[in-house]
Order: sequence, then structure tokens, then C-alpha cells
Amino acid sequence: MPTTDQRAPKRRLPIAPEGLPFIAVGLGLAIVGALFSWIAFAVLLVLAVLVGAFFRDPDREVPQDCGLVVSPADGKVVLVETTPEGHYAGAGRTQISIFLSILDVHVNRAPVAGTITGVDYHSGSFLPAFNDKASLRNEQNRIVLDGAEGQVGLTQIAGIIARRIVFRPTVGDRLERGERFGLIRFGSRVDLFLPTGTTVHATVGDRVRGATSVLAHLDVAHPRPEGRRR
Repeated sequence: MPTTDQRAPKRRLPIAPEGLPFIAVGLGLAIVGALFSWIAFAVLLVLAVLVGAFFRDPDREVPQDCGLVVSPADGKVVLVETTPEGHYAGAGRTQISIFLSILDVHVNRAPVAGTITGVDYHSGSFLPAFNDKASLRNEQNRIVLDGAEGQVGLTQIAGIIARRIVFRPTVGDRLERGERFGLIRFGSRVDLFLPTGTTVHATVGDRVRGATSVLAHLDVAHPRPEGRRR
């Protein structure tokens, strides 16, 4: 049964905190623009509103059935394939890649419940996030989640506009399914790596919503202990 994200209370302004400085600057510029012309004020105010829309962070209803893998982000599924030999996530894992346009919600969510057992940041290029080469060459943050139903990998990837990956937790922290953990500013991509035996429901071209869209079911016939907890 779906449940509301309970890690953070309902907010009157559902905006990611990282966006507040950008919104404040935009509003400040709009006020300054009003000193010169109403046209400048209107244009700058619209830009400030658009920035606010980018950092929107709505509450979501998170499905709680056993074994579900929910989408870690809003966007479009651009890749569903099996990882080859030599891939950093390991061979034979199911990769689901989601492209986030500048119009999508950019807050990232945990696809499964589990303990963070690895975080590995890599600087790199800024190819368009829909380019498959972005998964290996762009600036990215690789995360490993260990849960009772298996180990899931997740990579936050910066795009051609994005220049800042935000990741709030640390190794040893536990995340609940659908819990917020970070974001990528201004266009990006998220890659999800699932273990062998996963039943995948996502297909290329699907539009998905973070924390609510079910991408796959993990094999729960042989659950294992989770990694260490904080």
C-alpha cells in the first residue's frame, strides 16, 4: 500500500533547500530590474519563478510492497540493458538509465530501502546526459545501497548544463525506499544497476516519476542480511 514520504514533514514551500539561494538571487535581480523598467522586472521575475520550478520538491506516495524498485528520479527511460564484462557496476547487472530534462523534478530518491555501503565521486566531462557515453565519461557520483533484498547501484550523472551534484548522506546511513537523498542541478541523468534475477517493468521511452513509478521487482525468494547500519 502506498504511504506518504515521512522522513520530512509537509512543507508550505516544497522547494529543495539547495535552490533557495538561486531563487533569492533571481528575486533580488528582479527587484533591481524594477528600478529601470517594468519589462526588466517582469523578465527577471519569470526567470526567478522558473528557477523555483526547477528546484520544486513535491511529496510523493511511495509504494511499499516487498521487493519493489521505484524510480530514483523524474524523467524519461533512455536505456534498459545488461552491463557488459568490465563495467564498473559489475557484469550481468540490469542497467536502467533515466534522463532528466530541465523541466523535470531534479530531487533524487532512494529506489530501495537499504544502507549506503559505498560512495565514489568522479570528476569528468559534461556530455549531454541523454548520450550513453555520459554514463562513463561525465562527472558522476556512484552509490551502493545494500538492502535485505539485494545490492543496488545508483549513479548520479551531471549533464551538459549541470555542474553540481548534491549528495547529502554518508556511508553507513540508511535510506528508506523513496527517501530524498540529493539532486543534480539543471539537467542530468541517473543510472540504476539491479542484480541478477530482477524482473524489469521499465522500457525505453517510459516517463517515470521519482519514488512512485515502479521500475522493477527484486527477487525476494532468498533475502539476505543488510549491510551495517549507522
